[in-house]
Amino acid sequence: MGYNNNQMIVKKFVTGAVKDRVQKSEKKDGKGMKRIGLLTSGGDCQALNATMRGVVKGLSHNIDDLEVYGFMNGYKGLIYGDYRMLTAKDFSGILTRGGTILGTSRQPFKLMRTPDDNGLDKVEAMKQNYHKLNLDCLVILGGNGTQKTANLLREEGLNIIHLPKTIDNDIWGTDMTFGFYSAVNIATEAIDCIHTTASSHNRVFIVEVMGHKVGWLTLYAGIASGADVILIPEIPYDIDKVVGAIERRKRNGSGFTILAVAEGAISKEDAQLGKKELKKKMEEDRKLYPSVSYKVAKEIEDRTGMEIRVTVPGHTQRGGSPCPYDRVLSTRLGSAAAKLILNDEYGYMVGLINGKTKKVPLEECAGKLKVVTPDAQEIKDAKRIGISFGD
Repeated sequence: MGYNNNQMIVKKFVTGAVKDRVQKSEKKDGKGMKRIGLLTSGGDCQALNATMRGVVKGLSHNIDDLEVYGFMNGYKGLIYGDYRMLTAKDFSGILTRGGTILGTSRQPFKLMRTPDDNGLDKVEAMKQNYHKLNLDCLVILGGNGTQKTANLLREEGLNIIHLPKTIDNDIWGTDMTFGFYSAVNIATEAIDCIHTTASSHNRVFIVEVMGHKVGWLTLYAGIASGADVILIPEIPYDIDKVVGAIERRKRNGSGFTILAVAEGAISKEDAQLGKKELKKKMEEDRKLYPSVSYKVAKEIEDRTGMEIRVTVPGHTQRGGSPCPYDRVLSTRLGSAAAKLILNDEYGYMVGLINGKTKKVPLEECAGKLKVVTPDAQEIKDAKRIGISFGD
């Protein structure tokens, strides 16, 4: 339900141009006033808007006055003072809308302490813009890199709440990130569609799923779609084992095979290289193959003589409307963030743990990656039904 159906919420927003800072300071001392900033950073996904909506609705229903400032295009907007005051109308009808109404950008954490081309101190600029608007809190939606910068700002004395967004589901401290299941749905549908043409032509099909460092998305989409082979970054593959799985299916009367391959999948040989050697090897591979899936395809073709096809859904996995699960999760996380703000509790990420929303100290989760372990229950269950991981 949008805000147009609740005029009480509309009245709680301060509308019009930005008011004088002195007036704002006086008003801030009054009961029931909150002034928050919102930004979305890193890669986009389907439920960013739904999550911001949850935060704003959670505050609007519980305080007398609320001012919301949206920083445009992620941390870039906070650095360069590109923001606008948002009203109830901005949050109406966005529960089902993918992407982000604020725009986003990637600002590498490792460069945050490096001045820009004009010598601007990015961290100081962000702090100044925060204080210029006299914010009570800055709510930051993003993944691992975004979270590290959020923790940096916390260390610099700003009131920060982080909400875990990524289609990779790789943020430590939460069982689930919003955007993950929406991406699983799209990747699964892509593999589902491949099944019919693969079976019709008795071909081997490789579907490349997003995920450079972790394989949660490929794992879940692969299981959900009935993939025969799943290759993920955490389990280096032996190409001979992959070929063995394909030939075993052929002997058993299955003329086609479906492989779900994470874009960060790596062979056992490459996994044993040092960082410099691996970097050089990957640069050489990029000259020969558009991505790892094409490399795997060539290796299989050379060993079997079979016809191989590669499909890359790419950024479609980030697009479209959020699935119902993500709409519920986003609303819950946004509401939980609003509760923290109402209680003046800052410096936390809001996570989902054992089905419940929990506050997790940013210093405990920032910089940590939640990976798929080879002995994960999902891996064991998948292997039991005959799915190969090439190990």
